[in-house]
Amino acid sequence: MEFTIPQMWAKMGFIAKGVVIILGVMSVFVVAVAIERLLVFMKARKQSREYALMLQDLLQKDKFKEAAEAAQNYKFSHVAKVVRAALQEFMKGNLLAQSCAEYDVLGGVNRSIEKAAARELAYLRRGLAGLATVGSTAPFVGLFGTVFGIINSFQGMAAEGSGGLGAVSAGIAEALVTTGAGIGVAIVAVLLYNYFTSQVEVLQVDTSESALEILDLLHKRQQGASKAA
Repeated sequence: MEFTIPQMWAKMGFIAKGVVIILGVMSVFVVAVAIERLLVFMKARKQSREYALMLQDLLQKDKFKEAAEAAQNYKFSHVAKVVRAALQEFMKGNLLAQSCAEYDVLGGVNRSIEKAAARELAYLRRGLAGLATVGSTAPFVGLFGTVFGIINSFQGMAAEGSGGLGAVSAGIAEALVTTGAGIGVAIVAVLLYNYFTSQVEVLQVDTSESALEILDLLHKRQQGASKAA
């Protein structure tokens, strides 16, 4: 028997072929998630930098409405979405405070920031749970194929009536293929999961810093308006 991929595929049993197909689907999923997340993170960083440069100028001129509206043009920016939520709540809170003096404007802004940041974190982590699942289950899927490969080996031994290498080689090769494929898919999935998790943490820090800065700025503006009144 030639130990080439077509030859081993032809000799594989139904269960082992199913295992290889499942691992192939897992690998396609891993690659798709990796490409999609890379594009999302690249756009998030780029648009966040662009929005931050524009936001600085608008806030210095107290153009809160313009800054909130401009955030809609940066759909992939995690910073823009959080800042927009904060500014919209600040403007709405100021209107409510005029009719209800006890309304806590900054408290409402802080709650709005927390909700927007939570939504963005969930969006940034989308697909990572799938990578973790593949990384933890792929070796066992391969092992499942290994068990049936060994079973085929014993069936070959029984059919040949001997324990020679030729009787068991096909089943052993089948077992090694599924095991190796499962381990390979798992390694790639785990590496990508760890990488993207670290990237999410970096983006989360950016979001937190931007939220604190905007909250501090709005607090100063609120105090200035109170003293002026």
